Amino acid sequence: MTLRIYDTATREVRDFTPLEEGKASLYVCGLTVQSEPHVGHIRSGVNFDVLQRWLRATGFEVTFIRNITDIDDKILIKSAEQDRPWYNLAYDMSRELTAAYDALNVAAPTYEPAATGHIPEMVELITELIERGHAYPAGDGSGDVYFDVRSWAAYGELSGQKLDDMEAAADADPRGKRDPRDFALWKGQKAGEPDTAAWPSPWGRGRPGWHIECSAMAGKYLGPAFDIHGGGLDLRFPHHENEQAQARAAGRDFAAYWMHNAWITTAGEKMSKSLGNSLLVPNVLERVSAAELRFYMVAAHYRSNVEFSFAALEEAAVGFRRIMAYVERARKALGEMPERVAASGLAATVPPDFAAAMDEDLGTPAAVAVLHNTVREGNKVLDDTARLGANLAQVLAMLDVLGLHPDDFSSTGGSDASRHEQAIDVLVTGLLEQRNQARADKDYAAADAIRDRIKAAGIEIEDTPSGPKWSLGEGNN
Repeated sequence: MTLRIYDTATREVRDFTPLEEGKASLYVCGLTVQSEPHVGHIRSGVNFDVLQRWLRATGFEVTFIRNITDIDDKILIKSAEQDRPWYNLAYDMSRELTAAYDALNVAAPTYEPAATGHIPEMVELITELIERGHAYPAGDGSGDVYFDVRSWAAYGELSGQKLDDMEAAADADPRGKRDPRDFALWKGQKAGEPDTAAWPSPWGRGRPGWHIECSAMAGKYLGPAFDIHGGGLDLRFPHHENEQAQARAAGRDFAAYWMHNAWITTAGEKMSKSLGNSLLVPNVLERVSAAELRFYMVAAHYRSNVEFSFAALEEAAVGFRRIMAYVERARKALGEMPERVAASGLAATVPPDFAAAMDEDLGTPAAVAVLHNTVREGNKVLDDTARLGANLAQVLAMLDVLGLHPDDFSSTGGSDASRHEQAIDVLVTGLLEQRNQARADKDYAAADAIRDRIKAAGIEIEDTPSGPKWSLGEGNN
């Protein structure tokens, strides 16, 4: 089956046909590193990590570029508020971002360019746009350079908007613009801005606008045309609209497909620092393990909004612990773990239904359902080593595709109390599954004996339509 993806440019699901057979090129807009990353930021990293893993699993050689914006108005403002150099803030927050990615097993891209390392490429692209009549230096002496949106008839096609319906671009003083919607390609140095945040250019000292950064870096590492451009849904306009317009106005085909992940919300609003509802990754990892947090993210479809709550997160964590409990029981029954399958062989190892789900626009909810079903089947054959070995190999391959292979997480993470509860959950889940099997075999005496053992340990069991749930009884918290 061919991978099909929802292209947000054409607004339809399309078969993925790479520009070069057997190879896939992917560019994802990374973060502007003005402060610590929250779980909403990390979702994009996790979602596109799953994409690159599935591309490799299905035999593609992947070139994956994910940038860092380390110079921007927000960084300058935040650093001034903290009375520290902007580059020090950007460096520290870049390290925080890397730590969060590493904790959640987000594989490193082929390369992670920083904007400040590519000023010459940006100046070159701006110069080309001016020569082609699609950009102009401001006439007010500011040193700003703007993209002329009315010079590009296709402006608005990515986001499906008409130019006259758009709001003004609020990225620079409008006095130097021909049209309020013209956006900044270069920003002349302003009074009070640090000298270290300005570079020489044909238009005077200054720094790049946000949008030109990604177009220049994508061109540097992937060439004038590449397969997939990704990022958060909030970037579609104006950032990605402007990226596409300036790149194509310069004669570059740019991205063949556009993919956007949806938000993680709290109380129905996009999670962001400005709303004050952000949840920093280290704080969340005090409640659950990194693998459990990643499982929570990948279990939802990348184009679906996720309404974050700790109750939902902990429910997902319990489901993941059941999978890990099976892996541990199967490993003990077999005496060893199956040999890990190479990335290129994963698609041939996972169940066909899992592969079909992933091929249909990265349908991770359906894929996770196949994972749970396979675990249930595995629990029924714990005494049949041949069938158990094949089943465990499939489970581990599915986990690998989702970035959840147990070998990739060195510890369970979470607080001491959380780890204590996880250990209990593994044990209780195993007993409950034995009880369920006894019931299925109509051995009700054995089922009742297991339930009595659990209750004797001070653990309360509640049978619910979705299965039995346990909790510590009074005095055991």
